[in-house]
Amino acid sequence: MAFRADEAAENGYQIARRYLVNTPGIEVSQRRAADRALEDLVDAHGPVVGAYPIWHPLVPQDNPQWPITTPGDRSGYAGLDHTIYFAHAFVSCPYVDGAQIIESVERMRDHSCATIVAEPLDVPFYNSGTAPVLVRCEWHQNLADRHMVPKRLAVPLMIEQEMRAWHRADFGERWETMRPYLLGEPHGARSSLFVTQDTALAMKRAYMAMVESGMFGPLRFD
Repeated sequence: MAFRADEAAENGYQIARRYLVNTPGIEVSQRRAADRALEDLVDAHGPVVGAYPIWHPLVPQDNPQWPITTPGDRSGYAGLDHTIYFAHAFVSCPYVDGAQIIESVERMRDHSCATIVAEPLDVPFYNSGTAPVLVRCEWHQNLADRHMVPKRLAVPLMIEQEMRAWHRADFGERWETMRPYLLGEPHGARSSLFVTQDTALAMKRAYMAMVESGMFGPLRFD
């Protein structure tokens, strides 16, 4: 089935709305404000997504042999709970003041292409007893339309990430195997909610050039 970005974005939005807004923990009188806040987050930070490409600044990779696609302890965050991901931010709703999340972000190493910022949100999400925190990726360069990461960022970030693993690799993985890790979720054969078809094809060419060079070892066929 062909990947339909608009349909995937709408499906993600409805999932987030059910999880953050239309939940028994949010009073009916609070849902209008929560709905508006969710719409503003999508407008500002892109569509709701299921997972990030491993080169995205929001998921720092501690061990390139064990790729991380969602924020958590392994990527340096602490205190995350009841979390929804957007293309360039995420909201987490712990039953505490959120200070643990903010402090963990402040301890993170600087990224060459973006700044990661965490701040509390004064909006009812998930449950009226939670303290939502927004963690956002502030790219140092402008993104393309619809919050897409342009080729000049996506391709070198992917190469930089994959280069970290070459000296410990036994096999070169096929593009089809790596596609979820390099394009993010949801994705199709040639694009995702992070990159356009043109960018994804450029990424594929660059990745396959590395694999075919033999730097990772023989191509895995199983």
